[in-house]
Amino acid sequence: MQKSTAHAFINKLLIYMLLTIGFNGSVGLGIVWMRHQISQSAAATKQSEGKLAAVERRLAETTARLAVEQAPDALEAKNVAMALGLVEPAEMNIVRIDESPAERLAAKRNLEIFSRELTDDVESVRFSFVSRGSR
Repeated sequence: MQKSTAHAFINKLLIYMLLTIGFNGSVGLGIVWMRHQISQSAAATKQSEGKLAAVERRLAETTARLAVEQAPDALEAKNVAMALGLVEPAEMNIVRIDESPAERLAAKRNLEIFSRELTDDVESVRFSFVSRGSR
């Protein structure tokens, strides 16, 4: 009986050791997989940052080129080279607006809508006034 008790203890110990090794192995494999995913994400982020830097660089170059092309000296040179005959506008032809262009355009666009609402209100007031007066 002594042998079977020791044998059972060794069997349990072996099973627990195998389970511990298996559990530690799966945790280790999970850690390796997670690190691999992190490195893939880092590589994708680095690649995206490189593309973003290239786009920003091209945008800056385009902005610089546009600024050079819109310089008054360059415009005058093109005017002469193409024989367009363009001249600067006279001061009396320039209209300066002090208010916000967005507000001015919104008011201009909605003028018809607001005037129609005011007219409808006035007509309803007249109608109600007439109906009261006719009683």
